[in-house]
Amino acid sequence: MKNLIVTITLPLTFLVVSLCGQRAVAENWQAWRGPRGDGTSSEKDLPVEWNGKTGENIAWKTAIPGVGHASPIAWEDRIFTISTLEDTGERILLCLNRKDGSIRWQRTVFKGPLETIHRLNSRASSTPATDGKLVFVTFLKVDGRTIPAPNVSAPRLITPGTILVAAYDLEGEKKWAVEIGGFISAHGLNACPVLYRKLVIINGDHDGDGYIAALERNTGKVRWKIDRKNKPRSYVTPIIREIDGRTQMVLSGSKSVASYDPATGKEHWFIDGPTEQFVASMVYDGKLLFITGGYPARHILAIRPDGRGNVTSTHIAWRTNRGAAYVPSPIVEGSYFLIVSDSGIASCFEAKDGKRLWMERLGGGHSASTVSAGGLVYFVSDKGVTTIVRPGSKFDVVAKNELGERCTASPAISAGTIYIRGHKNLFAIRTAGK
Repeated sequence: MKNLIVTITLPLTFLVVSLCGQRAVAENWQAWRGPRGDGTSSEKDLPVEWNGKTGENIAWKTAIPGVGHASPIAWEDRIFTISTLEDTGERILLCLNRKDGSIRWQRTVFKGPLETIHRLNSRASSTPATDGKLVFVTFLKVDGRTIPAPNVSAPRLITPGTILVAAYDLEGEKKWAVEIGGFISAHGLNACPVLYRKLVIINGDHDGDGYIAALERNTGKVRWKIDRKNKPRSYVTPIIREIDGRTQMVLSGSKSVASYDPATGKEHWFIDGPTEQFVASMVYDGKLLFITGGYPARHILAIRPDGRGNVTSTHIAWRTNRGAAYVPSPIVEGSYFLIVSDSGIASCFEAKDGKRLWMERLGGGHSASTVSAGGLVYFVSDKGVTTIVRPGSKFDVVAKNELGERCTASPAISAGTIYIRGHKNLFAIRTAGK
């Protein structure tokens, strides 16, 4: 995985830090699922044991105001995340100091009525992204109407609105804010920005006229915007890779799996289905793309990404339904594909052919997406328990660690530190003395 093109094309992708008198290269974690958009970290010697209650290997923890499920991101000495102050209606962007967790600044992106959401969602779920100059955030801004919820089993009223995208510099000055299109969903919003060259790309799948939009980073001006073929909500953050001589931006959603040129929005290929709704991001092992989803049917697919047009009947390499996830994104580590279902059933496959090596219950529900570093895979449960597994033919648990509070956000890894956002606090987990 480490020799693939990064999802985000950035200067200064790596930062250099001094640890214990020795120089080590540490990655920025500048967007959803890190520098490659797939949950993998190239860092070594991360902590494998901690305890949020006793403070073991907890460098600091900081109370985060408001409510939000967005993951933290890290750029050099700054940590960013978003939240919603539900008593005032403020949607905020926070910047923390990496060293001690103190809040450097807090900015109100906008203030307005609270939207209707799914009980497992939040009003600040979209993980920000940064290029080291600007920080990009997205929120749902309701338009004041209430309408009957489309595509739900139980009738109810919901609040439609628009997707607001805003950019701030690293000192907290707002540079621009634009509303890029409508959004209707009984579940609320999750639209993590993806950075590609000079563009900010936003997936606007929803229960209406869905779209993907690319904005100019410096101005917020729409460079391109394409319609999606179908109209169900989905929440997938695209990944971008150089595959088959083409730059491919791939994602599931809108009753399909599709590949686009991120520079123009032109479609390369697509697969029909295999189900209606998706949340988890895709991953790639250099040969196959992997998806998991969704609702109402659960699937895991391995896809050969060298097709043109409709490849539904020709490019699915392997498929299974057992152990599929709806919300948690999977990971590829070495020759293995690993996944945990929402109910906490983890599986390890041979990535090349889909041979399942093991299937085990981790305990508790799982919403956070999986990360990996140093050959180990980290699964974080909703209860805040992280199970660390060494991929292989046997189920090998290296450690289980308690955070001490519930957790829905996905971890971030940077400069020898694992950052996990609980429902109340942001934790910096670092081996003592480093």
